[in-house]
Amino acid sequence: MVGIFRQPVTADDIKARARELGADLVGIADGEAMDRHPPDPADPRRPSDVTDLDAGRVIVLAKRLSNGVARIPHWGDRTKFYNDELALSTLEEVSLELVFWLEELGYPAVIVPPTHVDPWRYDDDPAQHQSTLLSLPHAAVEAGLGTLGLNRQLLTPEFGPRVILTAVMCSVDVEPDRPRADALCLGPSCGRCLSACPADAVRHWDRDWEACDTHRSPYGFAKLTEHIATVMEAPTAQAKKDLLRTETFFNLWQSILRGSGVITGCRRCADVCPVGDDYAGMLRDALDVIAEDDEAKRLRLADMVRAEADGALPAGYDAQRRWIGELSAAGGVVS
Repeated sequence: MVGIFRQPVTADDIKARARELGADLVGIADGEAMDRHPPDPADPRRPSDVTDLDAGRVIVLAKRLSNGVARIPHWGDRTKFYNDELALSTLEEVSLELVFWLEELGYPAVIVPPTHVDPWRYDDDPAQHQSTLLSLPHAAVEAGLGTLGLNRQLLTPEFGPRVILTAVMCSVDVEPDRPRADALCLGPSCGRCLSACPADAVRHWDRDWEACDTHRSPYGFAKLTEHIATVMEAPTAQAKKDLLRTETFFNLWQSILRGSGVITGCRRCADVCPVGDDYAGMLRDALDVIAEDDEAKRLRLADMVRAEADGALPAGYDAQRRWIGELSAAGGVVS
């Protein structure tokens, strides 16, 4: 790319344009730092793996999710799925417009949406968790937007975990943001994400991704293949027809149309998280009581709190410390 065709631009210019287009939060990560610090060194997913030409900066965009549907208590309400899918569609349009704007200034750019997985990594197991090309929550931490929580979801000061993310990669020479040093999450001393999880997927600074996927993508590829197999194995033609006319197949059809229930699904852990400026005024009155809580979950959280008080932080924290941040006494632990 010949430099004469490039117009000068700053990080503030990029952030201002992203907000003008409709992003609620925007930060800029250093692509080289992300290359040096992949979230899983055993299976690195780095900006340079997507493009080795235009990955110098990773511009992370966030759109807040509706508080109104967060107040609907049932995790599987399709109104929630549709509202979240519309927020994602809006953010994807914002990302595309930002790409066109950057390219008008002379800087080629590439979008990484939260739904794009590498098909070459699929190994004929629909239930296996499929990670995206980049971990956008980790990218958001590198871009200074927040820190990871007990279940490794992104928490932001403004909206807690109630955001959807995309990223735009571009080798534009602007100042990147710095990650936050201190954790936003209160850890197991809060533990509301664990208490609320209908899949019981929250671990000690970790997550059972396969269990989570059954709810966060309840009508995704795994459910589709499972139901089609059930239809094929039905003993009679009438039984097969009956299974084709079930609510499950109807929901699968709706989800194929819009992605609701596939790319958006359960976010119960995000709904009940007390982190974020929006929680006290918009959500607490509807979500303070967690119906999914039980004695077994309370005991697990108590064990975690005791372990941390004894200085026994789990391997999951050590592996993700860069993105979780330093724990504080307010969260039950002094790191």
